[in-house]
Amino acid sequence: MTYQESGCCTIENTKVIDSRQGSDSRSIRRRRECATCSRRFTTYERVEDYELVVLKKDGTIQEFNKTKIIEGMFSACQKRNISMKQIEDVVQLIEKELIESSRREVKSSEIGDLVIRHLYEIDKVAYIRFASVYRSFNNLEEFSSELDSLIKKS
Repeated sequence: MTYQESGCCTIENTKVIDSRQGSDSRSIRRRRECATCSRRFTTYERVEDYELVVLKKDGTIQEFNKTKIIEGMFSACQKRNISMKQIEDVVQLIEKELIESSRREVKSSEIGDLVIRHLYEIDKVAYIRFASVYRSFNNLEEFSSELDSLIKKS
């Protein structure tokens, strides 16, 4: 809504007099006053839902589900000195990165790559565990090659 639509002058110099959370807890109601003509009016701000979907390898699309990432990371981090809070923090970072990319559709492989990158920084054993499942090594040579690469980087 423009200021002119509210019956106010076209000057966009207003001040907020009062802010209140909407009844649905997903909006904010603001009382404003035009600095030029002193007319008061109400504006509403609503939270925009950002629905992120995941394009799977088989071509199907699913809703983004951070619980799946947490479960995968938890499995890779078992018996390692990694707290659930660390896992949840990484998942929150991953979700933030995906949302900030401004894309509504993301490939599952991109999510896996982000998990691998973050696990590599936290714990090399958890990283290799996750990579072995995520990358679906077909044989011992592929697994050994990844492990050798990790050792050379360290």
